[in-house]
Amino acid sequence: MSAVTTGPDQRSLADRVAIITGAAHGQGRATALALAQAGAHIVALDVGKPLAYPGYTMGTTDELESLAADCARAGVECLVFAADVRDDKAVTSAVHTAAEKFGRLDILFNNAGICGYGLAHELTEEAWDSMIDINLKGAWLVARRVIPHMIARKSGVIVNNSSIAGLRGMGRLSHYAASKWGLTGLTKSWAIELAPHNIRVVSLHPTGVNTPMNDGLAALERLSPREVAERSAGNLLPVPWIEPTDVAQAVLFLVSDAARYVTGSEFVLDAGLLTR
Repeated sequence: MSAVTTGPDQRSLADRVAIITGAAHGQGRATALALAQAGAHIVALDVGKPLAYPGYTMGTTDELESLAADCARAGVECLVFAADVRDDKAVTSAVHTAAEKFGRLDILFNNAGICGYGLAHELTEEAWDSMIDINLKGAWLVARRVIPHMIARKSGVIVNNSSIAGLRGMGRLSHYAASKWGLTGLTKSWAIELAPHNIRVVSLHPTGVNTPMNDGLAALERLSPREVAERSAGNLLPVPWIEPTDVAQAVLFLVSDAARYVTGSEFVLDAGLLTR
């Protein structure tokens, strides 16, 4: 009788290469470190500078450099790029450099994203375009540069970081929900298109996460981070949010061989929110 695999082993991703967007802090950084601990080499992209919208602090180049140092301590290589996912030229350069360096691209975690509040009819065009361009178009721009490398190897996994807002409506978050529902639909379409090439695609749907983004939204709303989380979440389990490491562990499972038949589906990490 063959052994049953129950989850990813400590070095289960040895020598694989993972591209992570929005990697400087929060969910992206936690996931990069989890994959590095599992043996994957990391390609970390982050905008690395302030953005006019939504107005809270983005990841920095210093955080990217410290991530590279942390990955080195885990025994893997980490390439870092200050690149806006809306900038196709910067994305193309980063992906090309990574492919030349490592000779393969196995994993993409489309994590870069923003959030902001506003009633749908009061949103500015800048707010709408920024949300859609970063959260949805950005994921497409990165993936379309990565996918040909996966097709060439007949192997790969893409995890698109959506949200509970990609499965339900949310007041004052219409542009955010639209971007995340779009990402959910894109996931399903990619799963169909890429299955013949042995490439899996999954969307991840966290509830509120305890990250610098949540802190930034709280400052903009003049609330505490916990108040922001509790206002939108309503988790069934008695927690105001989940931690970035919870997201990281979910991604680690989804990109591992333990999830080899998981594709085209929504992986919900919501502390029971959607049961209400």
